[in-house]
Amino acid sequence: MNVAEFWKFLERSAEETTDPAQRLDWLAYRLSRVSLDHIADFQLHLEAARRPIDTYAMWGAANQIMDGLCSGDAFWYFQPWLIGQGQRWWQHAAQNPDNLADLPAVRALAGSSPWEWADADWPHWEGLAYVAPRAHDHITGRENSLDEAQDARGHRTYCDPEPTDHPWDSDSLAQIEQRLPRLARLFPRQHNVKP
Repeated sequence: MNVAEFWKFLERSAEETTDPAQRLDWLAYRLSRVSLDHIADFQLHLEAARRPIDTYAMWGAANQIMDGLCSGDAFWYFQPWLIGQGQRWWQHAAQNPDNLADLPAVRALAGSSPWEWADADWPHWEGLAYVAPRAHDHITGRENSLDEAQDARGHRTYCDPEPTDHPWDSDSLAQIEQRLPRLARLFPRQHNVKP
């Protein structure tokens, strides 16, 4: 599975259903019908897609959308959600995290508090990180079989954010307004913000 096929496969799941759990089921079912190498490729492409968006800049943007509630785990789950929006939106946001303001799924959250969001609307999709391991384990009949396959390829799997840019204070109103002007207008912070 090459990178174009990865994106096509992921985007096809969104054409089938918008429900995150049903998309995962669709992906797991389809992945369980391809070769083990293709399943490993899917996971590698997913992890590679995380790298350009695993930044403090993107973390700050996610934190703004979530009204200051974006912990390390929440940011880790936000990344596959953003990837799940499709290649076009992922690239657009990777260019500048403030571009998240253009995403239809983000705009749909504006004007309401995170406490009002339905579970399916939250900008996180933890399960996408586990769909390939689930399919791989199903085919092999062994737990953690994908980890073994990735190790054999010499791939280091990481499981927490590892931002590569410079940290900034995403709870500072001045820095938010400077770095994320459009998101600041769409999602005025209610909590955990410093003047």
